[in-house]
Amino acid sequence: MPHFPFQRLQADLAKLIASLPAGARLPSEPDLAKQLGVSRATLREAMRMFEAQGLLRRRQGAGTFIVGQLPVMESGLEVLESIQTLARRLNLDVSMGNVSVEKLPAGADAAEALDLAVGSPLLRVSRVMSADSRPVAYLVDILPADVLQPEELSGQFEGSVLDYLLHRGDPLTVSRADITASNATADVAKMLEIQRGDVLLQLTAKLFTASGRVVDYSFSYFIPGYFKFHVVRKVGRA
Repeated sequence: MPHFPFQRLQADLAKLIASLPAGARLPSEPDLAKQLGVSRATLREAMRMFEAQGLLRRRQGAGTFIVGQLPVMESGLEVLESIQTLARRLNLDVSMGNVSVEKLPAGADAAEALDLAVGSPLLRVSRVMSADSRPVAYLVDILPADVLQPEELSGQFEGSVLDYLLHRGDPLTVSRADITASNATADVAKMLEIQRGDVLLQLTAKLFTASGRVVDYSFSYFIPGYFKFHVVRKVGRA
């Protein structure tokens, strides 16, 4: 049995979560903190671990709920694949919701990433991806306006810009991605139905064609408990 207070709290929470069915609502934070003999701040910190694992889901104004654990979507980062491809391999039902397609001028960051002039026309595609009706990822792709037009996405787009471009026959070759942990902004938290400041896994990527042109600058935010990424590396020689 854990001997440190915080570990005991996590163990008590784990027992409580395991004892309740999916969909059950936990007591309010004040009541649960009193029941467990801790402060609300300490309780909230301990609960974040279970949220990251996908065992708890907090909804603003509604409370904290038990969720059934989904199979983890696991992939090596050596090969770029869409969430849909990962889901098909696991026989999971993944769907797109809350999609936004908008034209906008390139700001400084996007212009630099896409090697364009500031103010160049861009297309921004933002959407939430859900598994088993739960939001698990928020994806944002920014593309030069000559690469993709809004009308192309009507009726055929299922959520993956990568899959759409590949199906169209674009000569895509490599993607360079930066992997970080980030705290959910207010906008991202709203889309994923989590709390502002919750930790997310973030991939910021550029997608290149055979000629070396960057045709997609993307931001992908994943709820950690539902995804597991790994890298296979060769051993270097001294």
